[in-house]
Amino acid sequence: MSKNIKIFLNYILGPLLFVLLTFNLYKQIARQPDLSLRWLQIKSTWHQPAFWFVLLLMFANWGVEARKWQLLIRPLERLTFITAFKSVFAGCSITMLTPNRIGEYGGRIMYVREENRLKSISLTILGSMSQLFITIIMGTTGLILFKYYYPDNRIMYQLIPELAGDILLYTCIAISVVLMLLYLRVGLLIRSITGIRSLNNFTRYLSLLSSFSRKQLLRIMFLSFLRYMVFILQYILLLKLMQVNIALGTCFWVLTIFYLVMTLAPTIGFTELPVRAAASVTLLQLFSKNILGIQAASLGIWLINLVLPALIGSILIFGIKITKERNEYN
Repeated sequence: MSKNIKIFLNYILGPLLFVLLTFNLYKQIARQPDLSLRWLQIKSTWHQPAFWFVLLLMFANWGVEARKWQLLIRPLERLTFITAFKSVFAGCSITMLTPNRIGEYGGRIMYVREENRLKSISLTILGSMSQLFITIIMGTTGLILFKYYYPDNRIMYQLIPELAGDILLYTCIAISVVLMLLYLRVGLLIRSITGIRSLNNFTRYLSLLSSFSRKQLLRIMFLSFLRYMVFILQYILLLKLMQVNIALGTCFWVLTIFYLVMTLAPTIGFTELPVRAAASVTLLQLFSKNILGIQAASLGIWLINLVLPALIGSILIFGIKITKERNEYN
């Protein structure tokens, strides 16, 4: 790596990222309709313990992700939990500027030894695959329940034509099965393509994936599920704080469909808010007429779970010396 590139990465990337992120977030928030009303409603909940509990759950959310990253990166090197936490926050800051959060690994690898960075990309993908599987399987379960077991709530399927609803449901089931097979049999998949000479340059960075046992993969998946349940709990609590009164079971399964929609919808982190607001209102207004409360909860979750961690991560990047050796990070 040339000296100029090192100077750029070490001293320019962090400040530039912080400025870009802050500017784009400001523009995104300022453009929201009824912003003052939503903000007043959020402020009215600050004195309630449940609001601060939602805020604390943000650290639980990313703490679980940090633990998952610790386990994923272990075949390459050992990171302390604090370093893994910083790595996850750094990834969150960069992912806010990339489509569907694909830039997450770009922040995380800053805390990985230079010679291990390319190999660690595959580990990030494995963790994302685990989280994606949980999101899709839970959302698919929600679709099935509303279609076949909640006849009174079948109103959700009036949002789209019946044929389109069936296609969506069966496509999600197929994706869930494929993801489960790919995830749990990732070692076999890597070994089966290792012998293909034309893929050698590609598979050498994936060879680490074959070292994970079934038990380790299930453990990572459990952490993904735990993190997912924190998402749901935060949203339910914030909806209750905003006086969006929906039956607990119905609210839970509607939110699983909401997160499924957000996963499938193409977005860039800092432009995600209008998509998130539109999706939440479209789904939740079927069960509550408190539109402002739904919008305020959507804004609150976005600020707490994405914007705050991204700002923390961009600040952390200021202090990173990317070319240092690992012992300076541990």
